[in-house]
Formats: sequence, C-alpha cells, structure tokens
Amino acid sequence: MVYVVCCVDACTLKQLKEELARALTEAKDGAIFESGGTETEVSFDSFNELVKETTSKRQDIKAFAFNTKALLLRLERKVQSARHRESVYWHLASRGVPKSLHCLCLKLAEEYAVNAMARSRLPPPEYVSHLTNPSFHHVVLLTDNVLAASVVVSSTVQNSARPEKLVFHIVTDKKTYTPMHAWFAINSIKSAVVEVKGLHQYDWSQEVNIGVKEMLDIHRLIWSHHYNNLKQEEFEYEGEYRRYLEVLSPSCLSVMNHLRIYIPELFPDLKKMVFLDDDVVVQHDISPLWELGLNGKVVGAVFDSWCGQNCCPGRKYKDYLNFSHPEISSHFDHDRCAWLYGMNVLDLEAWRRINMTASYLNWLKLNLNSGLALWQPGVLPPALLALEGNVHPIDVSWHVAGLGHRSPEIGREILEAAAVIHFSGPAKPWLEIGFPEVRSLWDRHVNISNKFIMKCGIRG
Repeated sequence: MVYVVCCVDACTLKQLKEELARALTEAKDGAIFESGGTETEVSFDSFNELVKETTSKRQDIKAFAFNTKALLLRLERKVQSARHRESVYWHLASRGVPKSLHCLCLKLAEEYAVNAMARSRLPPPEYVSHLTNPSFHHVVLLTDNVLAASVVVSSTVQNSARPEKLVFHIVTDKKTYTPMHAWFAINSIKSAVVEVKGLHQYDWSQEVNIGVKEMLDIHRLIWSHHYNNLKQEEFEYEGEYRRYLEVLSPSCLSVMNHLRIYIPELFPDLKKMVFLDDDVVVQHDISPLWELGLNGKVVGAVFDSWCGQNCCPGRKYKDYLNFSHPEISSHFDHDRCAWLYGMNVLDLEAWRRINMTASYLNWLKLNLNSGLALWQPGVLPPALLALEGNVHPIDVSWHVAGLGHRSPEIGREILEAAAVIHFSGPAKPWLEIGFPEVRSLWDRHVNISNKFIMKCGIRG
C-alpha cells in the first residue's frame, strides 16, 4: 500500500515538474499577457503576494508561471529606474561647488584686495622671458578650480627630475583670476615658473574672437539639445542612458574646457606644450614628454587602456559618435579605441600648419546642420573627428584615466606606476562623491598646513 502511494506521488511530481517547465518555457518565449491582461493589472509587488493570489484564486501552474514572470519584469524595471535616478543624482552632484572651495576663492579674493604680495607679478620680472623660451618645458592648464590647479602644479613639480625647466601657464576666467593669482603669488613655487592669466587679459584678433563666440554658441546648442532629450527619454538599459548623462557634467558648458581647441592661439610664440586637465595628479617625472617625437602628428595621446592592447571598455568610437549617421559611419571605425583627453603632448607648429582649429569648427557647423545628431554630448567627440589621423599613440603608462567613474577596477600597482592618473568622470576627488579608495592619491598633494586651506575646512 505504501509503495502504491509513493508511486502515485512520484508520478504526480514528475507530471507537475513537466507542466511547470512547459509553463515557464511558454512564459519565457511567449507574450505574458496574451489573454488580454496588461502589466498594470498585476496587483502584487512581492512573491508572498503572488503566492497568496495564486492560492486564493486556485490558479493553475500556467497562470502562476506567467504571473511570476510579470512580477520579475516589474521588479527589474523598478531596479533599472532606481539605477537611472541614482546615476542622474550622482551626475547632478558633480555640478555643485563644495562650500569649502567656495570659501577658498572668497578668502583668496579678499587677500588679493588687501595684501600687496597676493597681487605681485606672476611670474616675477626676471622670469618673464621663460614664458616664450622653447628650451623650457611648458605646461598649459585651463581651469577655474584653484585647489585642483594647486594639486596639478605641486604634484608635477614634486615628481620632476628637473623642476627648474618647468613653466606652467594657468589660464582661468575673469571670475577666478584674482583668487587664482593670489594663491600662486602667496604660495610661490621656488623651483618652477608659474604664469596666471585671465581670459580678459588676452588681446585676440577679431577673427579669433568671432571663432570663439561661434564655437561656444554651438556647444550651448548641443548641450541644450541633449539636455532636453535626456529629460524626455525613458531609457530601458543602463548602458543606453549612461552616455547621455554626460550632458549633466559641468565640462559640457565649461568655457575653459572648450577653449583647449584654441591653445595655439593662446600661446602664439610656443612650439610644443603638454596639456594637463585640472583633475589629474602627476606621480612621476614627465619631462621625457617634451622630447617625444610625434612623427608629424598634432597630438600625442594614450589610446589603449591599462587592461591591454585594444582594451578600452566604454570609450570606443561607438560610445561617442552616432554611427547611424552616414557622415560618421562612412569615415570612422566604430570599434576603434578613442584616445584619452587630459594629458596630451601638443605640437603647436603642426597644429597651425594644418589649421586644426578650423577643422574642429567645421565639424561643429556640420553637426549643427545635421540636427546635432553626429555625436553624444561631451568635449571629446568633436576632437575625435577633427583630429582624426593626427594623433600619435604614446605608451599607456603615461596616462591612466577613469578614476572618477564608479568603483574603478584598476589595480593599485598599475595606479602607482602611472605617470599621470586622471579623475575623469563625475566623482572628482574634491567632491563628497569622490571614491575614498582612490581619493587618497589626490589628497596627498593638498597642502593641509596652508592657512586658507585650514580656514575653509579642506581636508587632504
């Protein structure tokens, strides 16, 4: 008797398994609500509610399988929506200026007004000739962030084998000029030359002024176009909207960021420079960069990533450019690695010879005439197009980027070995959203003993 019961139970169990497997397959391969229902009619939000619904209405296995899939889809969409909102808030947080940095600018501006030393000439008269002397190592930094500029300069000097050869050209906007000047006048770099210059102090030709205005106007239109699209879109996949979130980055509207394409006009007497973004830290001597031959190219940059040759996750051409547009698909390879912007060697003579700035402006106008559809928001895409075929690859150890993105997987040894590390991405090291595991690499170059740093509560 016992044997018969077991046999019946085993057969029933086998039948149930087969029926459940069939129902799950149908739920996977078919439409969930073929019977006419819709997702909004599914009232349960948890598995317990699903079980209660099934048992109370005595639903069959097929209904249970379909309702299970509906529940999973609903929960999956909730998770995707939460991730989307988190990413948006995270990028929005990158736009804020911490109270401590705002305090630093105010204190330094006040010092500039009352302290003659803070207004002293930069560089001192005896070093003015260095500014156009091609035998020196010229570094250009375009920024409106005093603290970030101090870290770039101090880390470069500290790790230089020949700091006396370094000449820093810091270009800033009119608003930041007085605090930036005050900082470097009071905290003078004894072994290097530092020039601080505001955009209002440049005497550009009418042609350049018109070009700069046109460039900035188009960039604002691009930003507005993508920003409006971002508000209207409901992105289904995380990777799909991540690229669009770049429009929330301060760099998209930053005048200082876009002016890098006018560096040859900013420094008409120089032939070669190294460009550094204000969110980098220099960890080793970079003097060999000025001796680096670019084989007639305009820019020297890292193409591959720390993970190996042709390894550049998240930064291939297809991640920046719209390959559904024939103007892009007919000229560029979608799987090609995009070069890194942020630490670059610039051959200004070659730049002027082929008029790279004009090429950049032509691409901006073409994008405008194409309905702003050629590339995703950001500073790099138009540069990729304008500089195509004019970028010379340099060794990956010179520049490791991505430290400002979520939980970088770069090993500590690779980070320590890199000549320049770049906090590209929203999580800048001076923000609260910066990642503690890598922020220490930046913090070590903050002068916490400085009286202005202490007054404003900045902690390195």
